[in-house]
Amino acid sequence: MFIVVNGNEVPWLTIIGWGESGTQGLTAASREALARAEVVFGARRHLRLLEPLSADPTTEFREWLVPFADGIPQLLAERGRRVVMLASGDPFWFGAGTSLVGHLEPQEWQALPSPSTFSLAASRLGWPIQDCTCLGLHAKPLTRVRPYLHPGRRVLVLVRDGDAVAELARWVCQFGFADSILTVLEALGGEHERVRAFPTSATLPDDIAHPVAVALEVAGEGPALPLTPGLADDFFEHDGQITKQSIRAMTLAALGPKPGERLWDIGTGSGSIAIEWLLAHPDNQAVGFEQNASRAARAAHNARQLGVDWLEVKEGSAIERLNEAPPPDAVFIGGGLSQALLESLWQILPSGVRIVANAVTLESEALLAHWHQQAGGELLRLELASAAPLGTRRGWKASYPIVQWRGVR
Repeated sequence: MFIVVNGNEVPWLTIIGWGESGTQGLTAASREALARAEVVFGARRHLRLLEPLSADPTTEFREWLVPFADGIPQLLAERGRRVVMLASGDPFWFGAGTSLVGHLEPQEWQALPSPSTFSLAASRLGWPIQDCTCLGLHAKPLTRVRPYLHPGRRVLVLVRDGDAVAELARWVCQFGFADSILTVLEALGGEHERVRAFPTSATLPDDIAHPVAVALEVAGEGPALPLTPGLADDFFEHDGQITKQSIRAMTLAALGPKPGERLWDIGTGSGSIAIEWLLAHPDNQAVGFEQNASRAARAAHNARQLGVDWLEVKEGSAIERLNEAPPPDAVFIGGGLSQALLESLWQILPSGVRIVANAVTLESEALLAHWHQQAGGELLRLELASAAPLGTRRGWKASYPIVQWRGVR
């Protein structure tokens, strides 16, 4: 739907990037859109900075509802009028624009961005933004910073308030990077802008004001997460039910995660396979299935501690709960292997799904050998041995061999 302005058809909705400088930082196009608006939506802190630009005294100013999704129906109800929505900085970089335009046709809206908080922060610090990790954690767990804690790394984080800054500092210290420098950047671009740097281990001031961003220069000797599959086993809490590091690395290689793919991890145990699948790319998804309640809880805890809290763990029988999860791109069977499970998967999975199953007992090994004969794929026997004391010398101590089947539905 269009509206007509000066004889020209234009989108009825304009999304304007808005900064702490208020109207002073607006482009001519943004000022023009505001001047002709019939309705202006924005957060309270945006509206209080808005000067009376409209030539029409009947212009309506509406405070956006919290939570954000509650405001969308009110905006859509104004379809056909000249509407402006004020959004922080660049609406399409961790901004409100993405959530909104999914409800609109492409021709219904236009966006006029301002510099993002990330851009402003980088310009204050002299950091090349292309070399920084940028995270929007306003309403997300701050543990999501965990995968990016590598010495020498620069991380820019948007957080909700001063309490969140202190919480982020505690997590960074807990993960072993207390030598990091934390720079607090408040109200960037506005008259109340303030930039202060602190050691992460220091007691932070209690007057940190919203809106706030944090710049983190990572330092310390904490355990950084490797970029290749196969985290050390002690990254995970477990009761022995874990795919060990070397086997896990080979299993992840067999599963072959690609950006945006979903994994079903059946018999998830500690969650190690699902968690490493998620660490492979931030757009990846994983659903774990675990019969044992304490293991299900432990897998979810491990995911939070390693910064991939979006792991979904379904407790109970996998066969009974498979239909509750969206279809996967890959399936790993690490526990609960049975003929019934394989047959159930074959019935419900779409074609093209990659499947990897590991077996350690003679019974499950025989099952995979039979299934390989029926379904094809590749059958491997993985045997590892490590050096161990043998009297006054050393010898090889073998681990239980793993039989692994790799196939495609």
